[in-house]
Amino acid sequence: MKSLYPLPKASLRRCLVVLLWFISGGVPVLANTGVIERGDYLHRPDVQAFIQSVSQQHAIPVEKLRRILAQARRQQAILDAISRPAEGKPWSQYRPIFVNPERIEKGVAFWNAHANELARAEQVYGVPAEIVVGIIGVETFYGTRMGRYPVLDALVTLGFDYPPRGAFFRSQLEQLILLADEEKLNPIGLLGSYAGAMGMGQFIPSSYRKFAVDFDGDGKRDLFHSAADAIGSVANYFKVHGWRNGQWIISPARVVGHGFEQLEANDRRPRYSPRELTMAGIFSSGPVAPDESLLYLRLNGEKGLEHWVGHHNFFVITEYNHSVKYALAVFQLAQAIKDRRKH
Repeated sequence: MKSLYPLPKASLRRCLVVLLWFISGGVPVLANTGVIERGDYLHRPDVQAFIQSVSQQHAIPVEKLRRILAQARRQQAILDAISRPAEGKPWSQYRPIFVNPERIEKGVAFWNAHANELARAEQVYGVPAEIVVGIIGVETFYGTRMGRYPVLDALVTLGFDYPPRGAFFRSQLEQLILLADEEKLNPIGLLGSYAGAMGMGQFIPSSYRKFAVDFDGDGKRDLFHSAADAIGSVANYFKVHGWRNGQWIISPARVVGHGFEQLEANDRRPRYSPRELTMAGIFSSGPVAPDESLLYLRLNGEKGLEHWVGHHNFFVITEYNHSVKYALAVFQLAQAIKDRRKH
């Protein structure tokens, strides 16, 4: 058995921070310990301005914010990861990551283990069980891969060293601080994705605050350890974002001629009338209402070009992640799990 020691100094600091957190009853400070060292960010003027702004807006003591942010470390791995998201892969390579026998079988097991909670969520929120299972399956392999990055590091690194979306991630850092107070969480010890998403459903801090529910009735919203809370929260997210119970999601389409080449494809927002698609030679294999707006996908699959016609509920899935490849993977995984449970 390998020795656990010596640990890197940064790891030892983190361990000490978490230990002192619990000893102090969960208060996110290390007052008078003498162990806080200046981190990668605390000296920066933009970080100091952030601290002052959050303090003034939410009446949080400046020193408390300083003690939290003192623990943040810049992680180049986070900046590298956000520059190469899986959604950048072609559909032929992206789909097998999420729609494969192992993930389908684990999805069946997850559904069977939590059948009561999934049925209750479907009744309460009107969102099919397979869609909830599909989301949790794609996001975290049913709660088994919830992320390895310190959420604080992710949000600080991206908030202050990733200009394309810095404002967004700074807002999520602010939300994390508020969330930690509300839910009695340790902002220093939380782990998640490289983008700061957390729990079985990978909620960013603002989504955690807005959409998480206490579905198991234990008095707290725990998306890390409670499958019931995760299931209810994902279903609630979809309901709030406009899921239409019982309506179609997406269907394969056949094409006639080359008119489809003139249409813009892969916009997640429904923009075409059924007549426009028909005039372009695109025919959905599923039901289409004459007055609804539809979206059109054209993707390079493993067997060649694929054509899909999507509805409002497909757009709602993209509200969880704006990638149409993501939404289609969730849909296909969900259907595969549902079909597998029947046999």
